[in-house]
Amino acid sequence: MNLATIIDPHPGEATALISRGRETDYDTLRTQVAALRGALVEMGLEPGERLAIIAGNNWYFVVSYLAALGAGLVAVPLNPTNPAVAMAHELSESGAVAIVATPTARAALREIDWSTLPDVRTFIGAGFEPGPLGVDIDTLLDHEPAPVVERAPDDVAVLIFTSGTAGSPRPAMLTHANLLANIRQVLAADERVQEPTDVVFGLLPMFHIFGLNVMLGVAMAVGASVLLVERFDPVSAIESVEKHGVTTIAGPPTMWAAFAGLPGVGGHEFDSVRRAISGAAKLPTEVAQAMEARYGVHLQEGYGLTEASPVVTAPISGVTPSGSVGIPVPGVEMRLVDGDGDDVLVGDPGELLVRGPNVFAGYWNDQEATDRVITADGWLRTGDVGVVDDDGNVYLVDRAKDLIIVSGFNVFPSEVEEVLLQHPAVEGVAVVGVPHPHTGESVKAYVKARDGVPIEEDDVIDFCAARLPHYKCPNKVWFVEDIPRGLGGKVIRRLLG
Repeated sequence: MNLATIIDPHPGEATALISRGRETDYDTLRTQVAALRGALVEMGLEPGERLAIIAGNNWYFVVSYLAALGAGLVAVPLNPTNPAVAMAHELSESGAVAIVATPTARAALREIDWSTLPDVRTFIGAGFEPGPLGVDIDTLLDHEPAPVVERAPDDVAVLIFTSGTAGSPRPAMLTHANLLANIRQVLAADERVQEPTDVVFGLLPMFHIFGLNVMLGVAMAVGASVLLVERFDPVSAIESVEKHGVTTIAGPPTMWAAFAGLPGVGGHEFDSVRRAISGAAKLPTEVAQAMEARYGVHLQEGYGLTEASPVVTAPISGVTPSGSVGIPVPGVEMRLVDGDGDDVLVGDPGELLVRGPNVFAGYWNDQEATDRVITADGWLRTGDVGVVDDDGNVYLVDRAKDLIIVSGFNVFPSEVEEVLLQHPAVEGVAVVGVPHPHTGESVKAYVKARDGVPIEEDDVIDFCAARLPHYKCPNKVWFVEDIPRGLGGKVIRRLLG
């Protein structure tokens, strides 16, 4: 098997990609991928070696990704906007021997001390002249094609760095079978989740697993079109949705909030959209309500994580209640357990444990970290807390690792944050636990105030006191210019405290 073959069955004239105003049909895409695959093989790259792809959401990324997989290589998608230190660390951590990079990464790449990365022996520039030691990708597209390399189901296809919201980012090993299983699970969850006639809004970064396997992978598997978006601007995004007749949009809550608050729109801009999905972080109720009221767009919310390739639960159209992230996709088992590992009762919060063919093979060169998250009988400890109702619908509560314990009472930061966001002067908030000499921990809130709206620390504390038990109320408030968030919109709590 080889995941790269997902593009093979589709009509050649069907549009596969729309990138930088140019359309690429499936026949052309297959030809380009086969040529680059042949070039990679002739360069001496061998199955199992790592090829870093440092690119935004464009044609170069897609062709490089599929060619790498087809040549039996392990693709390592990296953030092209990373500073040089972070980029060098991830190149070293993954053991990359070759790089494909676009101009976005050029400045950082120039600052890297390449003597510290002796394994890198091939550099391919995509969209810019790579210099005397590299080659331009466009010169490789006339290369003699090479056949797809057969891979075992448990061979690693992708090393993708986790978001690092609960610690330092580390590369997760996703196999060909993991990624293909999750594509099939997503498609089986809802027969209309994606169709060949769909045009998918490709904003989610493809160095993030949501963008790589849900946005791109699912679309390529069904033969849909992907409109690749390198930079997000809500005004130009809406123009693109209308121009190309976009039917499917998936993105983090921050994207939907930008659309919901955009001035000067008529309300019909999303008429072509039949499926709108929010993921990567908890969707605020007010954002979902605003999208429905303003554009008639009903947002569905799912749940997943890098280590599950990524989708774990998905909503069912017309069935899943508001606020739920749906039910486990076909083939995924789920348990909710307490601190002792025992199953909790329906309606009680518990850590989500997941098992299925989409669960990753572990962290690259880190068996200790792998053993911490995968149990002996194959359950993935997600670190997320949820509850399930009588109908099996899952509701996310919080991160287990973010739990604050005040005098023996559990406080989930998200509950306090949801209350604080109701304050008219609060634009953003993050809640963390800090050591306390008497209660073990206490609640501390970082608040970003709305411009021009006065607010004091006592206002925040009193607001919570009127709405929450005293042990859940912050006893210290710091006002900040911004709340640190990851790519998917999740608060990076390790940067606070």
